[in-house]
Amino acid sequence: MNTPILNTISEPADLKKLSLEQLTQLATGMASARNLEGKNGNVMAVIDDGSLSGGLALEGLNIASTLKSNLIILVNDNGMAIAENHGGLYEGLKKLRETNGQSSHNIFKAMGLDYRYVENGNDLETMLKTFKEIKDVDHPIVLHVHTEKGHGYEPAVDHKEAFHWHVPFDLATGKTLHPVTGETYTDVIHEQLEKEFTAGTPITAITAAIPGTYDLKRFGKKHPKNYFDVGIAEQESITLAAGQAKMGLRPIAFESGTFLQRAYDQLSHDLGINKLPVTIMVSGGSISAGDPTHQGIFDLAMLSNIPGLTYLAPTTKEELQAMMHYALHQNNGPVAIRVPSNGVHSAPLADFDAHRMNVLHAGQKVAILGVGSLLPLAEEVQQQLDVDATVIDPRDVSKLDEKTLIDLKKNHQLVVTLEEASLSGGFGEKISRFYGNTKMRTLNFGAAKRFNDHETTAELWHEFKLTPEQIVTEIKANL
Repeated sequence: MNTPILNTISEPADLKKLSLEQLTQLATGMASARNLEGKNGNVMAVIDDGSLSGGLALEGLNIASTLKSNLIILVNDNGMAIAENHGGLYEGLKKLRETNGQSSHNIFKAMGLDYRYVENGNDLETMLKTFKEIKDVDHPIVLHVHTEKGHGYEPAVDHKEAFHWHVPFDLATGKTLHPVTGETYTDVIHEQLEKEFTAGTPITAITAAIPGTYDLKRFGKKHPKNYFDVGIAEQESITLAAGQAKMGLRPIAFESGTFLQRAYDQLSHDLGINKLPVTIMVSGGSISAGDPTHQGIFDLAMLSNIPGLTYLAPTTKEELQAMMHYALHQNNGPVAIRVPSNGVHSAPLADFDAHRMNVLHAGQKVAILGVGSLLPLAEEVQQQLDVDATVIDPRDVSKLDEKTLIDLKKNHQLVVTLEEASLSGGFGEKISRFYGNTKMRTLNFGAAKRFNDHETTAELWHEFKLTPEQIVTEIKANL
């Protein structure tokens, strides 16, 4: 039977994109199914060295060696994850690169897998020759390929971490076309970190290979003993934080909302059940399109429904810092903070209580609750209505402030919620459920429960009726 050189599963036509950590696991499933069905053909997984730090990759490699049939695992080793690699595993990979694959420190052979090393992985002729040689191999084999991250584009070679993902830039120079100016929420976070450190709060900063998202190397340079990058291993980042909290430290796990689902069991089992005071900063909570694997709309439903975990949504830099301080000095359990996705807003902070809604303007008939980065939208809607609507900053999106919600029933007939997150399982559903057996009507605005792909962000906001004009129209229709 004639078979192609390889049937790569890194991005098969009938599957959506998978994280690199999952590909070895998927490959073992496809190879075992091929064997049971009596079919032929090559199954190949392509995984990056940075992804080897995740448990999923090691689980797949562990099972791969038991298959005793064709399975090719290409490990693309460029010495980098998103940022530089961290952990003892990478000393072994380094020795393999330095010895042209001859080092005895070989994790792949130790797991029972055949092994082959290719030094010049950026050379097309070398790779094609190698693929032809291992085509139709009758047992699992790891093809360890040394490449250069950013190869062929000098700015990406010189700035590997920055060019892992990049906003639009000038191709000739590599310079960002629209650089961010002024204060950012990252600056606000670092200001509070230094305040806490100076005050003697025993904080640590933990990240899972995304230091650039929060500019954490800024903290790491000042306080290297208190900074931990665990590589692409969100599970480890949460349970490492749990262990530190158990021993009296005040760890802060800096996470991306689109990757944090990998640590759901740790969030629930290690933090929620044990009520450990870990602070979790969550970035990327926004409605966007372009890649179904990078969606920032599911964190709110996930985190706000874990028992014992408090999820806070600040609307200003003052609230963000107050919530960080609260989280680092309370002992009730884990606290996650959803970093606003919009530009920095500032407003005086009076009578702060993380669990009490902040009524910014008391009106009547209509109450508009704007979660986090959508509070400015709530204020804009209020200005366009022909009624004096109430505007509220909910703050805590995991536990309802029932007193404030009950008070609204006195002179309001409609409560509107705005959230930059999936409506399914989100904050708006909690509000609607609370008022379910009363005369109060509710309107919930947010994202549909789906993986967005090709739409633009502007198209999604319009589809979800998150423009001021659309919201005003819906409110008037429901009064």
